[in-house]
Amino acid sequence: MSVDVKLFDDLDAVAADAGDALDRAHQPRVYDRIDWFRRTAALCPVPGRPLVARARAGDTALWLFLARKGSKAQALASWYTLDFQPVASGEGMLLLAPLAAQLKNLSHISMSPVADPDPIRAAFRRAGWITAVSPATVTWEVQPPADFDTYWASRPGQLRSTARRKGKKAGLDIAIHRRFDAAAWDAYRAIYEASWKPEEGSWDFMRDFAETEGDASALRLGIASKDGVPIAAQLWHVENGRATIHKLAYREDAKDLSPGTILSEAMFRHVIEQDRPQVIDYGTGNEPYKAEWMDGARKMWRIDCWNPRHPASWPGLLRHLLGLVRRRLSL
Repeated sequence: MSVDVKLFDDLDAVAADAGDALDRAHQPRVYDRIDWFRRTAALCPVPGRPLVARARAGDTALWLFLARKGSKAQALASWYTLDFQPVASGEGMLLLAPLAAQLKNLSHISMSPVADPDPIRAAFRRAGWITAVSPATVTWEVQPPADFDTYWASRPGQLRSTARRKGKKAGLDIAIHRRFDAAAWDAYRAIYEASWKPEEGSWDFMRDFAETEGDASALRLGIASKDGVPIAAQLWHVENGRATIHKLAYREDAKDLSPGTILSEAMFRHVIEQDRPQVIDYGTGNEPYKAEWMDGARKMWRIDCWNPRHPASWPGLLRHLLGLVRRRLSL
């Protein structure tokens, strides 16, 4: 099999080379689309310049989106990227080993968070790299039934009781927007900034994401209000059988009303009944409250790849190997 590998440092050149292969119509995951990488590079920049390796054989292609600084590279990803992987067209993952072999000018590559590290690790090893996989974070998931009532009956009794009691007392008005709405967005920002949450990493990134996904009918933005004042918000993304809870917040001064729980019940009901996803995930992070709504946590991983033929890799590779020795001696 003849494999053509090309390296790019410009995302517009990647898009021109790919045609429509990196667009929504051909990439079911939002994190695999050229627009996502453009948004990340522009609004959540990773240190260094983009380095995109593309491998192609016939109608099959694979892209690895990295950011390079010196001889080191890392995933072209930010805290908004909940699952990073090489982007394939067709059986493109078969091209990862020859692609990795052409990255010989790099000394070290790190990728995170990765859901399934084994194919990446195996391909880089075949190309002569030394690899290590370590835990990065977790993602909580549930595979909901087709109706909300069945899902809700499986949740902890205390959660259902809280939602019932507080829901009657709070008397909240809830609106769930399936398209971008400027007034709802302003309410979401105000709630977030009055919440316990840290400062948002990039409001420009989030607004562009919300507008783009709203245009595609993949946005679910829920706002809960009390006496006309917005007090809780949640931003979901629903597409191709997967619903992801990206952001949630409530005003700290409305905490006693349990607006987060009340809005969550409404959002889960709406998405399960209207969208019927195969999986709902709570993004990344191991916050205890996620266990009440989900069925289990799945580990996400970091992959480190060292090029032993590159002298700049040797200090990091030595630290890795010494760590392995110490762990084995401690057993």
